[in-house]
Amino acid sequence: MKLVRLIVLAAGALLAGIVQAQSWPQKPVKFIVPFPPGGATDISARLLGQQLQEIWGQTVVIENRGGAGGGVGATEAARATPDGYTLFFPSGSVVTANQHVYAKLGYDPVKDFLPVTKVVSGPQVLVVNANSPYKTVQDLINAAKAQPGRLNFGHAGIGSQTHLAAENFVSSARIDALHVPYKGEGPALNDLVAGQINFMVTNVAAAVGFINQGRLRALGVTSKSEFPLLPGVPPIAKTLQGFENTGWFGIVAPAGTPKEIIQKVYRDTKTALGSTQLKARMYVQGLQPVGDTPDEMGRAMKEESVLWARIVKERKIQVK
Repeated sequence: MKLVRLIVLAAGALLAGIVQAQSWPQKPVKFIVPFPPGGATDISARLLGQQLQEIWGQTVVIENRGGAGGGVGATEAARATPDGYTLFFPSGSVVTANQHVYAKLGYDPVKDFLPVTKVVSGPQVLVVNANSPYKTVQDLINAAKAQPGRLNFGHAGIGSQTHLAAENFVSSARIDALHVPYKGEGPALNDLVAGQINFMVTNVAAAVGFINQGRLRALGVTSKSEFPLLPGVPPIAKTLQGFENTGWFGIVAPAGTPKEIIQKVYRDTKTALGSTQLKARMYVQGLQPVGDTPDEMGRAMKEESVLWARIVKERKIQVK
């Protein structure tokens, strides 16, 4: 009788979870984005959110919480009620690299979050101010070598994707440059446009508008081959053999969020990413839809964490 009772209880819990997922969402869903508006993370979340609103019949609210390389937003998301109504939309580094960079974090990427799906991925682009004297990747490298420590680069915060991408470039080029952290990619780009910093290795989605307006000059992309959205801009790999760097943005949920809701968010996101309209809007931002499963995302995050642990150690990137 005891076994029968356990089976009945388990079946009841499963049925309750299915019913909960079927009725979810019954009110607006919030995406916490751990960077200010204007960066690639924010752009990705807003594009997806607009499509999910049509699927869910509920408003998707984008809440920007910048600071500490994404750590401020991550801490808030980790403490949210795990009912599916607050989801976290980070760039990959926030959940795979920050734990190696920051001695103290207000969250644990492994224990506090459950993977849902990677939404989009894309390369970065090496950019300078439109009036910069540097016309090629080699020009920038030569100038940095001639003036060690004089050139500087901006990024979205210590340990952010744009920081790590730039450190990867600096390391590969064997140059010495000063990093300047901002509270997000958008503010850093604004200062680059204003001529306050020398260069950035930033996400295409955040920079393409400035490039098309003639306010920034693209020197090279971090993909192995030319990127269709930036015709004529050569891969950095043509100057630095083997160089490559890719960023991604996705959804994770606070630990304890019901599995059925995790699966629904994943399935609905995959459906949204299949929309011809959304694909077109993402393409012009330099974003490529992903939509992998929660398990696939979880495995990829573990592998990436190992990679960033090595790079962070080699480049001595640490915040105590």
